[in-house]
Amino acid sequence: MTQRINYIQQSPELFKKFLEFSNQLHESTIDESIRDLISIRASQLNGCAFCVDMHVKEARKHGERELRLHHLAIWRESTLFAPRERAALAWTEVLTRLPEHGVPDDIYERVRTQFSEKELSDLTFALMAINGWNRANVAFRTVPGSADKAYGLDKVNLA
Repeated sequence: MTQRINYIQQSPELFKKFLEFSNQLHESTIDESIRDLISIRASQLNGCAFCVDMHVKEARKHGERELRLHHLAIWRESTLFAPRERAALAWTEVLTRLPEHGVPDDIYERVRTQFSEKELSDLTFALMAINGWNRANVAFRTVPGSADKAYGLDKVNLA
């Protein structure tokens, strides 16, 4: 598959604002490790090859263990994730694939036992961001690895 249009070149002002929004999440209450996990999981669910590639590389750069990355697709069955991470992954899945009747109370309550109100709000904004990036990159078939140099991921040595 080849890339379609370059949405960054076509809408540079909107890209810049969305990137600023996404970068602001680094100042949120959500740990980098959890941000990495939810970004990868949402990208897997959305079929975003560009974002899976980028966020796996970022997670490895941040020190994430390789086996945990392989276990993200089976996180419910895996013993490698802490309760807080499991709650974040459950929240990721429900917000990425919004059920017809909204977010079930049991999932909300499970997440609320692991995150403060501020943290849950920040987590939700992080999911809004990654789901937005996924939609743009899937729509325009952004080539995996094509921004590695720009994001300093060419030095991760995973290719």
